[in-house]
Amino acid sequence: MPGLIFLASSPRVAPGQLTWPAWEALRSAGRVLAGSGDHPQLPYVRAAGVEVEVAGPDATALVRAAIGGTVVWLAGEDGDEALMRDVGNVLVTMADPPEVEALHGTYDLPGARLLDLVTVMEVLRRECPWDREQTHESLGPYLLEEAYEVIDTIESGDLDALREELGDVLMQVAFHAEIAEDFSVDDVAEGIVDKLVRRHPHVFGEVTVADADEVNANWDKIKSTERGEEASIFAGVPMGQPALSLAAKLQRRAAKAGAPGRLFADEGVGAELFALVARLREEGRDPEAELRAAARRFHDRVRDWEDSGEDG
Repeated sequence: MPGLIFLASSPRVAPGQLTWPAWEALRSAGRVLAGSGDHPQLPYVRAAGVEVEVAGPDATALVRAAIGGTVVWLAGEDGDEALMRDVGNVLVTMADPPEVEALHGTYDLPGARLLDLVTVMEVLRRECPWDREQTHESLGPYLLEEAYEVIDTIESGDLDALREELGDVLMQVAFHAEIAEDFSVDDVAEGIVDKLVRRHPHVFGEVTVADADEVNANWDKIKSTERGEEASIFAGVPMGQPALSLAAKLQRRAAKAGAPGRLFADEGVGAELFALVARLREEGRDPEAELRAAARRFHDRVRDWEDSGEDG
Protein backbone atom coordinates (compact mmCIF):
# COMPACT_ATOMS: atom_id res chain seq x y z
CA MET A 1 0.00 0.00 0.00
CA PRO A 2 1.32 3.49 -0.80
CA GLY A 3 2.88 5.48 2.01
CA LEU A 4 0.65 8.55 1.61
CA ILE A 5 -2.98 8.54 0.45
CA PHE A 6 -4.86 11.71 -0.34
CA LEU A 7 -8.51 10.77 0.24
CA ALA A 8 -10.78 13.15 -1.68
CA SER A 9 -14.55 13.35 -1.36
CA SER A 10 -17.16 15.36 -3.23
CA PRO A 11 -18.98 18.12 -1.32
CA ARG A 12 -22.07 17.19 -3.37
CA VAL A 13 -22.28 13.74 -1.75
CA ALA A 14 -23.48 13.34 1.84
CA PRO A 15 -20.54 12.90 4.28
CA GLY A 16 -19.92 9.33 5.37
CA GLN A 17 -21.06 7.86 2.05
CA LEU A 18 -17.57 6.64 1.15
CA THR A 19 -16.57 3.85 -1.20
CA TRP A 20 -15.43 0.50 0.14
CA PRO A 21 -11.79 1.10 -0.97
CA ALA A 22 -11.89 4.38 0.95
CA TRP A 23 -13.08 2.67 4.14
CA GLU A 24 -10.45 -0.04 3.70
CA ALA A 25 -7.74 2.60 3.40
CA LEU A 26 -8.99 4.41 6.50
CA ARG A 27 -9.19 1.25 8.64
CA SER A 28 -5.82 -0.12 7.57
CA ALA A 29 -3.82 3.12 7.75
CA GLY A 30 -1.28 3.68 10.49
CA ARG A 31 -2.41 7.30 10.84
CA VAL A 32 -5.35 9.30 9.52
CA LEU A 33 -5.03 13.08 9.43
CA ALA A 34 -7.29 16.01 8.57
CA GLY A 35 -6.38 19.65 8.13
CA SER A 36 -9.36 20.93 10.12
CA GLY A 37 -11.52 19.86 13.01
CA ASP A 38 -14.51 20.97 10.94
CA HIS A 39 -13.86 18.50 8.10
CA PRO A 40 -17.33 17.13 7.13
CA GLN A 41 -16.11 13.51 7.05
CA LEU A 42 -14.60 13.68 10.54
CA PRO A 43 -17.66 12.70 12.64
CA TYR A 44 -18.48 9.75 10.40
CA VAL A 45 -14.95 8.42 10.21
CA ARG A 46 -14.57 8.64 13.99
CA ALA A 47 -17.98 7.04 14.48
CA ALA A 48 -16.67 4.07 12.46
CA GLY A 49 -13.90 3.63 15.05
CA VAL A 50 -11.12 5.29 13.06
CA GLU A 51 -8.92 7.68 15.03
CA VAL A 52 -8.28 10.96 13.22
CA GLU A 53 -5.63 13.53 14.10
CA VAL A 54 -6.09 17.19 13.22
CA ALA A 55 -2.87 18.64 11.85
CA GLY A 56 -1.79 21.58 9.74
CA PRO A 57 -1.19 20.96 6.01
CA ASP A 58 2.57 20.53 6.31
CA ALA A 59 3.94 18.72 3.24
CA THR A 60 7.29 17.85 4.82
CA ALA A 61 5.68 16.43 7.96
CA LEU A 62 3.27 14.37 5.88
CA VAL A 63 6.02 12.85 3.78
CA ARG A 64 8.12 12.03 6.85
CA ALA A 65 5.11 10.36 8.51
CA ALA A 66 4.52 8.27 5.39
CA ILE A 67 8.05 6.87 5.47
CA GLY A 68 7.33 4.89 8.59
CA GLY A 69 3.87 3.63 7.60
CA THR A 70 0.72 4.36 5.64
CA VAL A 71 -0.84 7.78 6.21
CA VAL A 72 -4.27 8.86 4.95
CA TRP A 73 -4.91 12.58 4.53
CA LEU A 74 -8.58 13.64 4.45
CA ALA A 75 -8.49 16.22 1.66
CA GLY A 76 -10.65 19.33 1.78
CA GLU A 77 -13.41 20.25 -0.68
CA ASP A 78 -10.88 21.62 -3.19
CA GLY A 79 -8.89 18.39 -3.07
CA ASP A 80 -5.98 20.18 -1.36
CA GLU A 81 -4.24 20.57 -4.72
CA ALA A 82 -1.78 23.11 -3.32
CA LEU A 83 -0.74 20.67 -0.59
CA MET A 84 -0.32 17.90 -3.17
CA ARG A 85 1.98 20.14 -5.21
CA ASP A 86 4.03 20.90 -2.08
CA VAL A 87 4.28 17.18 -1.35
CA GLY A 88 5.50 16.61 -4.89
CA ASN A 89 8.21 19.23 -4.42
CA VAL A 90 9.37 17.43 -1.28
CA LEU A 91 9.37 14.01 -2.96
CA VAL A 92 11.64 15.09 -5.82
CA THR A 93 14.38 15.95 -3.30
CA MET A 94 14.40 12.45 -1.79
CA ALA A 95 16.48 9.49 -2.91
CA ASP A 96 13.88 6.93 -1.81
CA PRO A 97 10.50 8.71 -1.52
CA PRO A 98 7.38 6.98 -0.22
CA GLU A 99 4.62 6.17 -2.69
CA VAL A 100 1.71 8.60 -3.01
CA GLU A 101 -1.83 7.83 -4.18
CA ALA A 102 -4.89 10.01 -4.78
CA LEU A 103 -7.99 8.04 -3.84
CA HIS A 104 -11.55 9.21 -4.52
CA GLY A 105 -13.83 8.31 -1.66
CA THR A 106 -16.97 9.58 -3.41
CA TYR A 107 -17.98 10.38 -6.96
CA ASP A 108 -20.54 12.90 -8.17
CA LEU A 109 -23.74 11.44 -9.57
CA PRO A 110 -24.93 12.73 -12.97
CA GLY A 111 -26.53 16.12 -12.43
CA ALA A 112 -24.72 16.76 -9.16
CA ARG A 113 -23.32 20.09 -10.39
CA LEU A 114 -26.90 21.38 -10.64
CA LEU A 115 -26.72 21.64 -6.85
CA ASP A 116 -23.87 24.11 -7.28
CA LEU A 117 -26.03 26.22 -9.58
CA VAL A 118 -28.83 26.29 -7.02
CA THR A 119 -26.37 27.32 -4.31
CA VAL A 120 -24.84 30.08 -6.44
CA MET A 121 -28.28 31.47 -7.32
CA GLU A 122 -29.23 31.53 -3.64
CA VAL A 123 -26.09 33.54 -2.85
CA LEU A 124 -26.62 35.95 -5.76
CA ARG A 125 -30.26 36.53 -4.86
CA ARG A 126 -29.23 37.32 -1.30
CA GLU A 127 -26.05 39.37 -1.83
CA CYS A 128 -26.14 40.95 -5.32
CA PRO A 129 -28.11 44.24 -5.53
CA TRP A 130 -29.09 43.64 -9.18
CA ASP A 131 -30.20 40.07 -8.61
CA ARG A 132 -32.26 41.09 -5.58
CA GLU A 133 -34.27 43.53 -7.69
CA GLN A 134 -35.25 41.08 -10.42
CA THR A 135 -38.78 39.75 -10.91
CA HIS A 136 -40.33 37.14 -13.20
CA GLU A 137 -41.43 40.02 -15.43
CA SER A 138 -38.01 41.71 -15.60
CA LEU A 139 -36.27 38.42 -16.40
CA GLY A 140 -38.73 37.42 -19.12
CA PRO A 141 -36.86 39.14 -21.99
CA TYR A 142 -33.58 37.54 -20.92
CA LEU A 143 -35.09 34.05 -21.02
CA LEU A 144 -36.40 34.70 -24.52
CA GLU A 145 -33.05 36.13 -25.65
CA GLU A 146 -31.10 33.19 -24.25
CA ALA A 147 -33.46 30.73 -25.96
CA TYR A 148 -32.89 32.48 -29.30
CA GLU A 149 -29.13 32.29 -28.77
CA VAL A 150 -29.44 28.52 -28.29
CA ILE A 151 -31.29 28.26 -31.61
CA ASP A 152 -28.63 30.41 -33.26
CA THR A 153 -25.79 28.14 -32.11
CA ILE A 154 -27.68 25.05 -33.29
CA GLU A 155 -28.32 26.53 -36.72
CA SER A 156 -24.72 27.70 -37.06
CA GLY A 157 -23.42 24.27 -36.04
CA ASP A 158 -21.33 25.76 -33.23
CA LEU A 159 -21.74 22.93 -30.74
CA ASP A 160 -18.96 24.28 -28.50
CA ALA A 161 -20.99 27.46 -28.00
CA LEU A 162 -24.16 25.41 -27.50
CA ARG A 163 -22.92 24.15 -24.14
CA GLU A 164 -22.50 27.71 -22.87
CA GLU A 165 -25.83 28.91 -24.26
CA LEU A 166 -27.71 25.99 -22.69
CA GLY A 167 -26.07 26.95 -19.41
CA ASP A 168 -27.46 30.47 -19.78
CA VAL A 169 -30.98 29.07 -20.29
CA LEU A 170 -30.53 26.76 -17.29
CA MET A 171 -29.47 29.74 -15.21
CA GLN A 172 -32.68 31.53 -16.14
CA VAL A 173 -34.73 28.54 -14.98
CA ALA A 174 -32.85 28.43 -11.68
CA PHE A 175 -33.22 32.21 -11.29
CA HIS A 176 -37.02 32.10 -11.74
CA ALA A 177 -37.26 29.22 -9.28
CA GLU A 178 -35.19 31.17 -6.74
CA ILE A 179 -37.43 34.22 -7.10
CA ALA A 180 -40.66 32.26 -6.75
CA GLU A 181 -42.35 32.34 -3.35
CA ASP A 182 -44.87 29.54 -3.92
CA PHE A 183 -42.50 26.87 -5.27
CA SER A 184 -38.84 25.90 -5.34
CA VAL A 185 -36.46 24.49 -7.93
CA ASP A 186 -37.22 21.04 -6.48
CA ASP A 187 -40.91 21.59 -7.21
CA VAL A 188 -40.01 22.54 -10.79
CA ALA A 189 -37.91 19.39 -11.21
CA GLU A 190 -40.57 17.22 -9.55
CA GLY A 191 -43.26 18.58 -11.86
CA ILE A 192 -41.37 17.88 -15.09
CA VAL A 193 -40.24 14.43 -13.90
CA ASP A 194 -43.82 13.48 -13.05
CA LYS A 195 -45.02 14.77 -16.41
CA LEU A 196 -42.36 12.89 -18.37
CA VAL A 197 -43.09 9.63 -16.59
CA ARG A 198 -46.85 10.11 -16.98
CA ARG A 199 -46.62 10.88 -20.70
CA HIS A 200 -44.23 8.02 -21.50
CA PRO A 201 -46.26 4.96 -20.44
CA HIS A 202 -44.47 2.95 -23.14
CA VAL A 203 -41.22 3.49 -21.21
CA PHE A 204 -42.36 3.62 -17.57
CA GLY A 205 -45.56 1.57 -17.88
CA GLU A 206 -47.08 -1.35 -19.72
CA VAL A 207 -48.13 0.46 -22.93
CA THR A 208 -46.71 -0.83 -26.23
CA VAL A 209 -46.09 1.48 -29.18
CA ALA A 210 -45.09 0.73 -32.77
CA ASP A 211 -43.28 3.95 -33.70
CA ALA A 212 -42.67 7.63 -32.96
CA ASP A 213 -46.03 8.63 -34.49
CA GLU A 214 -47.84 6.48 -31.97
CA VAL A 215 -45.75 8.02 -29.18
CA ASN A 216 -46.91 11.49 -30.31
CA ALA A 217 -50.52 10.33 -30.50
CA ASN A 218 -50.36 8.95 -26.95
CA TRP A 219 -48.71 12.14 -25.73
CA ASP A 220 -51.50 14.30 -27.15
CA LYS A 221 -54.17 11.97 -25.75
CA ILE A 222 -52.66 12.00 -22.27
CA LYS A 223 -52.20 15.77 -22.38
CA SER A 224 -55.83 16.24 -23.41
CA THR A 225 -56.99 14.03 -20.54
CA GLU A 226 -54.89 15.99 -18.06
CA ARG A 227 -56.37 19.30 -19.17
CA GLY A 228 -59.96 18.02 -19.20
CA GLU A 229 -62.37 17.30 -22.01
CA GLU A 230 -63.50 20.93 -22.17
CA ALA A 231 -60.04 22.33 -22.83
CA SER A 232 -59.64 24.32 -26.05
CA ILE A 233 -57.66 22.78 -28.88
CA PHE A 234 -55.42 25.83 -28.54
CA ALA A 235 -54.79 25.31 -24.83
CA GLY A 236 -51.16 25.90 -23.99
CA VAL A 237 -50.27 27.73 -27.23
CA PRO A 238 -48.41 30.93 -26.26
CA MET A 239 -49.88 33.75 -28.35
CA GLY A 240 -46.80 35.91 -27.80
CA GLN A 241 -44.45 33.69 -29.81
CA PRO A 242 -43.10 34.80 -33.24
CA ALA A 243 -45.90 35.15 -35.80
CA LEU A 244 -44.74 32.41 -38.18
CA SER A 245 -44.35 29.90 -35.36
CA LEU A 246 -47.71 30.97 -33.92
CA ALA A 247 -49.50 30.54 -37.25
CA ALA A 248 -47.95 27.11 -37.81
CA LYS A 249 -48.83 25.94 -34.29
CA LEU A 250 -52.43 27.13 -34.53
CA GLN A 251 -52.85 25.51 -37.95
CA ARG A 252 -51.43 22.19 -36.77
CA ARG A 253 -53.73 22.14 -33.75
CA ALA A 254 -56.78 23.07 -35.86
CA ALA A 255 -55.98 20.54 -38.59
CA LYS A 256 -55.46 17.77 -36.05
CA ALA A 257 -58.85 18.62 -34.50
CA GLY A 258 -60.53 18.39 -37.93
CA ALA A 259 -61.40 22.09 -38.31
CA PRO A 260 -63.07 22.78 -41.72
CA GLY A 261 -61.00 24.34 -44.49
CA ARG A 262 -63.12 27.51 -44.62
CA LEU A 263 -61.77 28.51 -41.20
CA PHE A 264 -58.27 28.72 -42.64
CA ALA A 265 -59.29 31.34 -45.23
CA ASP A 266 -58.59 35.02 -44.64
CA GLU A 267 -57.95 38.26 -46.54
CA GLY A 268 -55.11 40.76 -46.83
CA VAL A 269 -51.32 40.52 -46.91
CA GLY A 270 -51.30 38.63 -43.62
CA ALA A 271 -53.60 36.05 -45.20
CA GLU A 272 -51.06 35.45 -47.95
CA LEU A 273 -48.41 34.73 -45.35
CA PHE A 274 -50.87 32.55 -43.45
CA ALA A 275 -51.57 30.56 -46.63
CA LEU A 276 -47.82 30.14 -47.24
CA VAL A 277 -47.48 28.78 -43.71
CA ALA A 278 -50.24 26.30 -44.50
CA ARG A 279 -48.42 25.17 -47.65
CA LEU A 280 -45.16 24.66 -45.81
CA ARG A 281 -46.96 22.81 -43.04
CA GLU A 282 -48.54 20.44 -45.53
CA GLU A 283 -45.09 19.83 -47.01
CA GLY A 284 -43.75 18.99 -43.55
CA ARG A 285 -41.53 22.06 -43.37
CA ASP A 286 -41.16 24.54 -40.50
CA PRO A 287 -41.95 28.09 -41.73
CA GLU A 288 -39.94 29.71 -38.94
CA ALA A 289 -36.88 27.61 -39.77
CA GLU A 290 -37.30 28.27 -43.50
CA LEU A 291 -37.41 32.04 -43.03
CA ARG A 292 -34.53 31.98 -40.55
CA ALA A 293 -32.46 29.98 -43.04
CA ALA A 294 -33.23 32.51 -45.78
CA ALA A 295 -32.34 35.37 -43.43
CA ARG A 296 -29.07 33.67 -42.52
CA ARG A 297 -28.19 33.22 -46.21
CA PHE A 298 -29.00 36.89 -46.82
CA HIS A 299 -26.84 37.86 -43.86
CA ASP A 300 -23.90 35.89 -45.26
CA ARG A 301 -24.31 37.33 -48.77
CA VAL A 302 -24.36 40.91 -47.48
CA ARG A 303 -21.35 40.28 -45.25
CA ASP A 304 -19.45 38.82 -48.23
CA TRP A 305 -20.38 41.88 -50.27
CA GLU A 306 -19.35 44.17 -47.45
CA ASP A 307 -15.99 42.46 -47.09
CA SER A 308 -15.36 42.52 -50.83
CA GLY A 309 -15.55 46.33 -50.96
CA GLU A 310 -17.51 46.23 -54.25
CA ASP A 311 -19.87 49.04 -55.23
CA GLY A 312 -23.64 48.61 -55.49
